This record gives sequence, structure tokens and C-alpha cells, in this order.
Amino acid sequence: MTEQMIGDYHVVGDEIKDTVAPSGPIEKRWDERKFSAKLVSPANRRKLHVIIVGTGLAGASAAATLGEAGYNVTTFCYQDSPRRAHSIAAQGGINAAKNYRNDGDSIYRLFYDTVKGGDFRARESNVYRLAQVSVNIIDQCVAQGVPFAREYGGLLDNRSFGGVQVSRTFYARGQTGQQLLIGAYQALERQIAAGTVTMHTRHEMLELIIVDGRARGIIVRDLVTGEIETHTADAVVLATGGYGNVFFLSTNAMGSNVTATWRAHRKGAYFANPCFTQIHPTCIPVSGEYQSKLTLMSESLRNDGRIWVPKKAGDTRPASEIPEDERDYYLERIYPSFGNLVPRDIASRAAKYQCDAGKGVGPGGLGVFLDFADAIERMGRDAVEAKYGNLFDMYARITGEDPYSQPMRIYPAVHYTMGGLWVDYDLQSNLTGLFVAGEANFSDHGANRLGASALMQGLADGYFVLPYTIANYLADGPFEKIPDNHPAVVEAREAVEDRINTLLSINGTRTVDSFHKELGQIMWDYCGMERTEEGLMKAIQLIRDLKAEFWTNVKVVGENEELNQTLERAGRVADFFELGELMCIDALDRRESCGGHFRAESQTDDGEALRDDANYAHVSAWEYSDDKPILHKEQLEYEYVEMKARSYK
Repeated sequence: MTEQMIGDYHVVGDEIKDTVAPSGPIEKRWDERKFSAKLVSPANRRKLHVIIVGTGLAGASAAATLGEAGYNVTTFCYQDSPRRAHSIAAQGGINAAKNYRNDGDSIYRLFYDTVKGGDFRARESNVYRLAQVSVNIIDQCVAQGVPFAREYGGLLDNRSFGGVQVSRTFYARGQTGQQLLIGAYQALERQIAAGTVTMHTRHEMLELIIVDGRARGIIVRDLVTGEIETHTADAVVLATGGYGNVFFLSTNAMGSNVTATWRAHRKGAYFANPCFTQIHPTCIPVSGEYQSKLTLMSESLRNDGRIWVPKKAGDTRPASEIPEDERDYYLERIYPSFGNLVPRDIASRAAKYQCDAGKGVGPGGLGVFLDFADAIERMGRDAVEAKYGNLFDMYARITGEDPYSQPMRIYPAVHYTMGGLWVDYDLQSNLTGLFVAGEANFSDHGANRLGASALMQGLADGYFVLPYTIANYLADGPFEKIPDNHPAVVEAREAVEDRINTLLSINGTRTVDSFHKELGQIMWDYCGMERTEEGLMKAIQLIRDLKAEFWTNVKVVGENEELNQTLERAGRVADFFELGELMCIDALDRRESCGGHFRAESQTDDGEALRDDANYAHVSAWEYSDDKPILHKEQLEYEYVEMKARSYK
């Protein structure tokens, strides 16, 4: 494949740079930025209005913190309660460099592990700030009453997660995300009661309003009545999560979507590294065609569970009948230093290789064993139940199998997206006044996220970063009020109405879900755990053909002026088509393997990812175009971590 042929899918634009990131010693950069940022006096904050879309950990914590600071905040979520945000599904824990175990952890080690775990495709300044802020998050959450697990003496407990050799993960059994979200939700509700925050549930953002080059509001649809509403403000924050549901089957909540960030992208916001998708190795395998989502089994299980497959291909005996000397504990064999706690991308590919070699277990051979027999013998069943009981119960309810008496079966599945809207050090996109927090931005994880870092980033952005950096922007406000009849507002509103009317008028023969499922299969087959040039080019054409059929043959029943979930899904799937194509174009352009992006043409002799630092040590930030997407590169520079081959052996 020639470079010219690959380039036919996009145009290369000017390089970009994060112009607000401070320089100097890395440990002082965040303090320097906080001090140099402009402030807003308490008396002026009440004159300023901020819109926040999304009420997961990043959105709820940001809204609560800005409301408590005295700003006027309006928040939106498509769920019937902020407590139903997908952050609630996170199970295993949240990282923080507090070194409670006295095992050598530090802010620098968390920084180093995260940069290495992201395969050297993240910004040093952002990651170091995340490690610094992590130590404050735990104190904040404990003060809110989050019931973290504690040791016998009353101190907070820690456990290990993939890609590290220390215990820095704080947890609340297997429901850490739920407990953290309840803490943020209570802080949010306190500000709603105080009148600083106005909450709109069951509202979905369908367009971004840009006035004179600034983000000044959003167009939303009331999901109950169908009413199209206009909301304007001095700044807009998107905290709307990731886009893993482009694959149809993922661990994400069914409603998780890309529409908010994709609408912003179409208005000019750069979309960075869209091909960086995390495949989680510890999910319950697909059980049938009827399935609409996948269930994650927490990575924390890899602390005590051992992963293995039969040594002999085609061995279908029950696990209990396979003797020890006929089992291959392949992660422990291949990666002795980290064993079952290698990073997610490595564990996922290793499981795929075993199944591809015919050693997979369960229906279709798409599974590997996660075995707790040794842990139960070593610790006792009561101790295992105390640490993981709710996870074991969930597995038993879903599969009908008892994980205490036989191994769990797991297989990789789409989980987290490292890509997202491009932001600078202040979390501001290239669109002035548009800030992006949590999984919706690209900033902290590079090509692969370490386990227990998603909750850390969401709360870091919402509680400790955005409140400082958005103040620097708002200090120049309040800006001129935007009336509902402003041309930019009218244009945005009419675009939403036209799109809805078009979807309702097609009246084809295929359901929205059938299109979504077919798109997801294309993405999984050609842009999933392994990508090739030939496959990606095929996927791009398949997506384009399917998208064309969607706009001529989809059937959306009902009307706009009612609760219409088919219409909701149709709009989201329409955006997934465009996102899926860009993901494949990004993966095609990045002719290297790194983290969650594995190009079959770029691997070592023993099947590990082979980076190309000379040509691809950059962020790929894509600008929307009606013709071909425009690629802007942000070069990555490493002063404090040496770029070298990532090894966990």
C-alpha cells in the first residue's frame, strides 16, 4: 500500500501545539499554571453562566464545584437521574499515589506507569498533573463519606491493578464507581438545593451554538415531550463520556453515545486519536445473537484469579478434569514480572492469540479461564467472598455458573476510548469557550489506559482542574447575552429540526438497531483488537455504503413530539457512522502498533506491539471537513521519561 493511496482518505493540515502548557520543572508546572491563571472574584461569579453536559463523575463533580464556588451552572443529562450516568458501572477502584502500602509508590511512579502504560503517546505535563492531583481525590471522597474498603486497623485498603507493581488502587468492594458517583451526586444535589445549579434530566444535546468563534450554548431535545430547546451561557463544558458503543457490543451503558462531542466536532472542534480504543480482557463472553451489550468483570479479579487455557488445542473437557500439568497459565509464562496483572491491551491480545490457536474455552472457543481455586485454598472462601462477593454474584446471575466451584470464563470486549476531543492543558478545545472533561477528552491516557485511572481522571478534571482553568477564561466575562433569535442560534436550531424531520420522513424497511449491529460488526472485525491496511480500507468502504443505505432505508416510527426512543437511537447511530469512518481513517494513517492500536504489519518477532517513534510520536487531531478530514499533528516531547520499548516481562 503506497503512502499516496492511504493519503487519499485525508488531507494533512498545519501542525498544532498546546500553547498554554507551562514549562519548567514538571513538578511545578501545575502550581505555576494555577498561579498565573486569571481569577474571578466571588461577587462576579454569580454573573457568569456555565453549561455542563453530562453528569457522570467528571460532569457532576465539575458542576458541584463550580456551583459551590458561586457560578451559575446549568447541567444536562439524557438519563432520568444523574445517578444513572455510566460512571456508576466502574467496579474495581481508583488510583492515587498515596503510598499507603509503603511499597515504593510515589507521584513520579504513578506518572511513569501511566506514560509507559499509554505506550508513550500521552503528554507528560498532563499525566504528571493527574498524578499530583490524585492524592487529593481520596481525601475529598472520604470527606464525602465514600465507603472505601479498610484494613483491620481502620486504614484505607489498597490493591493492585494491571501494568503496575505497587498497590495504589482504593476501592469499595466491586462497586467503586457507584460509590464515587453517589458522593459526586450528593455534592451536586446540595448545589441544586442551594440554587446555584439547575438540573435538566432526560434532555439530550443535539447541537453546539458558536457565536463569533466562541461556544455559547447548546440545542437540546426534551426526550419526554420532544420539545427542542435553546440554552445559552458564557462557556460550555462537555463531560459526556466515551464512544465505545460504535462497536454495538461493548461494556458501555446502552445509551452511551458520541453525539455531543461529534456535534462539536462538526462545528470545528478537533477529534484526537479516535482509533485508540481499549479492549478490556476481563469480560463475560458473548453468549448469542440476541445480546445487546457486554458485562465487565472487574480487573481487580486479576489480583487473585489466575488466567489459563488448556495446553492442547481443541480440549473441551471441563476445567475440573484438566490436570495442572496440562494447563497453560500463559500470562504468567510470557510475562513473569507482571503475570496476570499486565496492562489491558497486552492481556487482551494474549487471550485472542490463545483462542485463535484453538485453545479457547466455552461456546465457540471464545473464552479463557479466570480461576480462583488457588486463592480460595490460600485465603479461604470467606476472604474471597469479602473482597469480590458482589462480582461473583453478578457472574453467577448472568451465566448460571458458580465461580466458587469452577473457573469464570472471560474474553476481551470494547470498554474505554482513549481518544476524544482535543484539549489543551486548560481542558479547553480549539473552539474558544468549549471545555471537555473526563473520557470525552483525549488528554491523559495515550494509547492505552491503565486500570483504575478512569475514575481518577474524571474526578481530577471535575474537582481539581477545570474549576481553576475555566476561571481563567471566564475572567474576561460576562460576555454579551445571546438572544434566541440570534442568527447562529436560529441556524443551529433549524439544523436540529431538519435532521429530525429527515430521519422521520425516510420510512424505510430496516430498523435502527439492525444498522447499528452491522456497523458494530464491521468495526470489531476490521478496527478491533487487530487492524490491517487491507481490512481498514475495506471497512471504510463498507461503512460508507451502510451509511448511504441508512439515510435511504432506515425506519423511524412515531413522531418527534413524544417519547421516541427509536428517534433517539437513530440520531446517535447516524453519528456513529461518521465516527466509525474517522476511526478507520485514523487507524489507517497510524502505521505503527501502540497500546490499544495494533497494526498486524507492525509487530515484533514475538508478536508484541512495535511502535514507530520516528514517525508517529504525535497526537492525531482531526478537523471535520465535508470532503476529507484534515489531520493536524501535535508532536509529543519527552523530557522526564525515556521513550523505549514497553516490556512487562
